Amino acid sequence: IQELDSLPFVSSVYKEHLDIKKYFFSAGQYPMVMIMTGRGCSARCTFCVYPQTFHDRTYRPRSPENVVAEFEYILKELPEVKSVGIEDDTFTLDKERVRKISQLLIDKGINKKINWWANARVNTLDFDTMKLMKEAGCRLLIPGYESGSQEILNNIKKGVKIENSIEFTKNAKRAGLLVHGCFMVGNPGETEETMRETLEFAKRLNIDTAQFFPLMVYPGTEAYDWAKNNQYLTTENYSDWLTEEGLHNCVLSLPDLPPERLTEFCNNARKEYYLRPKYILLKLAQIIRNPAELQRTLRSMKTFIKYL
Repeated sequence: IQELDSLPFVSSVYKEHLDIKKYFFSAGQYPMVMIMTGRGCSARCTFCVYPQTFHDRTYRPRSPENVVAEFEYILKELPEVKSVGIEDDTFTLDKERVRKISQLLIDKGINKKINWWANARVNTLDFDTMKLMKEAGCRLLIPGYESGSQEILNNIKKGVKIENSIEFTKNAKRAGLLVHGCFMVGNPGETEETMRETLEFAKRLNIDTAQFFPLMVYPGTEAYDWAKNNQYLTTENYSDWLTEEGLHNCVLSLPDLPPERLTEFCNNARKEYYLRPKYILLKLAQIIRNPAELQRTLRSMKTFIKYL
């Protein structure tokens, strides 16, 4: 489907079929809903599942007017919503479209009534666009940093430089935007040293929230073919790809990095990242500047303590 404006708003489905208060995202304000303003992504990342299996690597966006009309629908029909997540594979691929959507949200005064967040690539935005997004109500950007090793980034065809990530983060903070960073281990060429590089890089960026996970090699992706051809899969029985609790189970066993080690590293990385004095001071300063962040922080802390 090329003409995505012809599709109904997914938020209208939420209104009819879901209790949105049952859903929570640690980096968003509660209650929230998630929408998609476009499908596909032209990047060539080997691991990313949707562009390779569902949406294709051609970017098909909704018009800015249609996107803003859904914001208006949410304000009218789901007035309890405080935050809208834009779950496009990469919302920021077309910078000029992002600017048009942002300007429309400002012109209609929607920016004063609701905030939003979006997935981003670290090489697609400049400071001026981030500043406009912030004025338009954008609160948070979610980039896939993936790794702190340039060699690993090259191996997974990420198409970005470490310098892009540093500049992106600096500009986002300068624009007043929060950042939720995605990091993963178990990629081609991964070693204990590159995993440590990734954790140290995350700490250096010192962003609002960060996630660390072993690579999940979804069938239909280049990453899956790489793992299968090299006999790195511990099982091809997909029922084993989840834990009893329904969480992702690491099924990747690399030379010198068995699945238990990849999982252990990610568990320790979360603790090491969030329990740093520098990070705790960051959160305290954030709450002092914006007391509205207290509710989100407490809710996230409750989940984290339970995880610990």
